[in-house]
Amino acid sequence: MFVAVLTWQSLSVRVPYVALGPGPTVDTLGSVQTDEGEQPIITASEQYRTQSAGKLQLVTVRVYSEVELARAIFYWLSDEYAVVPRELIYPEDQTEEQIAQKQTEQWTQSQSSAETAALRVLGQPVRVVVTQITPGSAAEGVLKPGDVIVAVDGKPVTSAQNLAAQIAAKAPGAERELTVTRDGKEEKLKVKPGDGGQGNAFLGVSLEQKQDNPYDVRINTKGLDIGGPSAGLMFALGIIDRVDATDLTGGLNIAGTGEIDDDGNVGPIGGVAEKVIAARDNGATVFLTPSSNCPAAKSNVPDGLTLVKVNTLDDALNALKALREGRTPELC
Repeated sequence: MFVAVLTWQSLSVRVPYVALGPGPTVDTLGSVQTDEGEQPIITASEQYRTQSAGKLQLVTVRVYSEVELARAIFYWLSDEYAVVPRELIYPEDQTEEQIAQKQTEQWTQSQSSAETAALRVLGQPVRVVVTQITPGSAAEGVLKPGDVIVAVDGKPVTSAQNLAAQIAAKAPGAERELTVTRDGKEEKLKVKPGDGGQGNAFLGVSLEQKQDNPYDVRINTKGLDIGGPSAGLMFALGIIDRVDATDLTGGLNIAGTGEIDDDGNVGPIGGVAEKVIAARDNGATVFLTPSSNCPAAKSNVPDGLTLVKVNTLDDALNALKALREGRTPELC
């Protein structure tokens, strides 16, 4: 009896680990239940709005934050869960409120970048507009508020992030040619970006991104208890599908994941081994996978789920087109 009690107590002790398991999936082409009733997740003005036969599901990971030894052993032995040190999910130098706030900020940014990337595909380019000049910077006397920076050394500027990367690609002091639109006229200007610190070149301007949204597309996430950046790719595809006359899904149940930036680059995310299980459990047959996540996804991919490798939003669109045409896209 004494041994049994000790065994039970030892197995009931909480361990400094958390478990990650398959979480809920959400069809970005579907609806969500809110306090105001059921509402579409992605909307567009009626004149552009289309319907599709399939699904574009974002997938999530469920975190089990309080884990006893017995349950940790169960999770460890299961193919559907991962057990990781608690500090990887809840860093000791951050409060739970700080972690939640970061997750919320990433969630909001993922929607903004998804909209930007999707609208570009739909024919609405980003305009990078100068709003302010830093006194004493290289831009002073060269650029003016209201200038739209179109290109650097002849290479198109597609976003504020892209502009910063192009400027930083050469050492401070190197002469650069900026193509700008000023008062409706195109001009070419010479500038030598200064040192912004740590040897990185910078112009010394504040910027604003502007982009037309004639379709009035909106993402409504009320009622979704989700955080983090990994829904970006599926939101972008959902926006395009909502407006484009083509049914991107081809009637398939497609799931996927991946952080996205304003230029449509798709980055890796965490928990992909659990997300492929969530996708399978919710009927998906295709999983759009950031290329860096392919090894982890392949190690745990369930039967009947095809892993498609993507690096960009264009890759995902091309893969979906291949599937609709009966061709095989690039796989993990």
